[in-house]
Amino acid sequence: MKQFAILVCLLGLTVAAARPGLADRLVPADAMSAMRDADVVILGEVHDNPTHHLVQAEALKAFSPSAVVWEMVTEEGAQRLAQKAVSNPEELSRILKWAESGWPPLSMYYPVFEASGAPVYGAMVPRAAARAAMERGAATALGADAARYGLTVPLSPEEQAAREADQLAAHCDALPAEMLPQMVAIQRLRDAVLARAVVRAMDETGGPVAVITGNGHARKDRGIPTYLARLRPGWKVVAVGQSEDGAIDGEFDIVIDSPTAEREDPCAAFQVQN
Repeated sequence: MKQFAILVCLLGLTVAAARPGLADRLVPADAMSAMRDADVVILGEVHDNPTHHLVQAEALKAFSPSAVVWEMVTEEGAQRLAQKAVSNPEELSRILKWAESGWPPLSMYYPVFEASGAPVYGAMVPRAAARAAMERGAATALGADAARYGLTVPLSPEEQAAREADQLAAHCDALPAEMLPQMVAIQRLRDAVLARAVVRAMDETGGPVAVITGNGHARKDRGIPTYLARLRPGWKVVAVGQSEDGAIDGEFDIVIDSPTAEREDPCAAFQVQN
């Protein structure tokens, strides 16, 4: 385990090691300065790493966004939340129907919710839309905005192959080949829905806007930043990735490293029992 917060500059990325339990030392000063100067800060995570959520909470407290977009919250859930005064995690869980969402326990995310009183914008893709993306493509699932978000343009063969390989690895090499294009379509849809929520949040609040999402959606080379560059090229977007013991895929403006979270083997469920 890393014992001290350290800062290293490598290939243009700010790489810091986060020490759990020292919330005031999780985000280095120059990284925080970059966030404060941004229109949009995308705070990536490995979903079940508690330290990553402490980093997000510290960042939100420091740069005080005017809105927070959540991958884990539906638009309906965000609307319900806007109508309630939440005083405890149980009430928050009930309003957002968190137990039904499939995300890690709300106890991990509650510090992030507590860190900002800004309006919550939901960007979680409903199951029906995800099924539509699998069956008919991301453009059909997004609807009228598809062309604006670039979903009517197929990926290059090389990019499509790279994303399918990532999906296969993420699912423990257990997905049939015919499902891989469908999984890529869902990922593109989620990126677009998150970007659309950011645009709406900026238009309605004036910014800056924070985004709480997985690393895959935060990455500069294919995630939310690519959509925002297309839609709002003048915005300053800072993409923050959070690695585990140095391991992370993709390109980011800032990478903050933490120890790997303790977890069961995620591939155990895919193993055939003899």
